[in-house]
Amino acid sequence: MLSKNTVKFIKTLHQKKYRNQEQKFFVEGGKSVLEVLNSDFEVELLLVTDSFYESNQKLLKSFDFELLIVTQKQLESVGQFQSNDSALAVVKMKANQYFERSEEELVIALDDVRDPGNLGTIIRIADWYGIKHLLFSRQTAEFYNPKVIQASMGSFTRVNFYYGDLKEVIEKWRCPVYGAFLNGINIHKLENFKPGILLMGNESNGISVELASSVTSKLTIPGSGNAESLNVAIATAIFCDNFRRLSVP
Repeated sequence: MLSKNTVKFIKTLHQKKYRNQEQKFFVEGGKSVLEVLNSDFEVELLLVTDSFYESNQKLLKSFDFELLIVTQKQLESVGQFQSNDSALAVVKMKANQYFERSEEELVIALDDVRDPGNLGTIIRIADWYGIKHLLFSRQTAEFYNPKVIQASMGSFTRVNFYYGDLKEVIEKWRCPVYGAFLNGINIHKLENFKPGILLMGNESNGISVELASSVTSKLTIPGSGNAESLNVAIATAIFCDNFRRLSVP
């Protein structure tokens, strides 16, 4: 039975303050819940409808977390989806853990990217291109924001991240740093690509002056229309695709 206290607790996780306090977040929707169940994240509580339970009995019976069967109406009342006929999971956060970059690895670094939808989409893009590690400035949107989780479409389970001082990490790694600028070198004319860091800046202001000095290759995406700029997630995808083209024999 879904108690009032459980409903109240899940609703507190809509706010960053309480997510940080409890070190928990929630995931909703059948696809994303299945992704988190098959990952190394630790699920603490799972709310499911009868139909979701019947379709996934074998998997669900292999876990020992608390599982409650609820109605679609109850599921929708505790989450943020307007329509959810499958599941919602309460999941433990992972620690903000520093990682070392391998020599042949491309890492995406985000300098003050504040829109949760953009962050979630970039996580999904990273997963598509096999990028396992992401660096975030401390001002970048919160990884566990429900909008980030939703936009990532389950890809948040397959990447590692670290929030910290980007300048400090970049200087420590001493690798090529490719930065997105409006007046950089045409990405289509880049010839000598070596894996390093792809640095993407704030949606309005671009890469900060402090970090611009660390960029070894300033790149741009050529356009032929009148738009002032590209969305940061779309630009990230274009850069990643060109890097893949350059790195595949």
